[in-house]
Amino acid sequence: MIESSPHTPALGRRRGRNHRFERLTMFQMLQDFTTSLPEIFQWLGVLLISAIPFVESYFGSAIGVISGINPVVAIAAAIVGNIVSMLAFVLGTHGVREKVTAKRAPKDLSPRREKLRQRLEQYGVPGVSLLGQVFLPSQITSAAMVSFGASKNVVILWQVISIILWGVAFGVLATLGVAVLR
Repeated sequence: MIESSPHTPALGRRRGRNHRFERLTMFQMLQDFTTSLPEIFQWLGVLLISAIPFVESYFGSAIGVISGINPVVAIAAAIVGNIVSMLAFVLGTHGVREKVTAKRAPKDLSPRREKLRQRLEQYGVPGVSLLGQVFLPSQITSAAMVSFGASKNVVILWQVISIILWGVAFGVLATLGVAVLR
């Protein structure tokens, strides 16, 4: 049987009042993963964790900086990891959409997807790309925009801009925070 440590929640625990604790634990586990790698490969750990939806470039860069990686390297690795993941989602969604729309007429959208489509029409690809990461990972928002028919190249461009801005902002904040705590 696998036992939980002070840094890992018990297996199978439901989310409830301790949801915030579990999220902090997840970030601690990601930081532990990164620091467990040989120092020369820690940037690769940041790149890998930044490809995870909801971690992305913003938390990936912060985890890298907090782990002691040079901020420029941590931010760059986090951005690259998030971009590679987002590209896989966009290109995959685009391919699926092309095959599906070629064979059938469009269906009615679920209420949730309809709300997302309305946000896309209201704010456009730039607005959803820049602000969407507050609510959903870039992988999900980019795939949704492409599934609604937005140009994959425009989505990729604005998602890359957004990923860079969020990654740099959180990396700088983490660097400043680490400097204050020292």
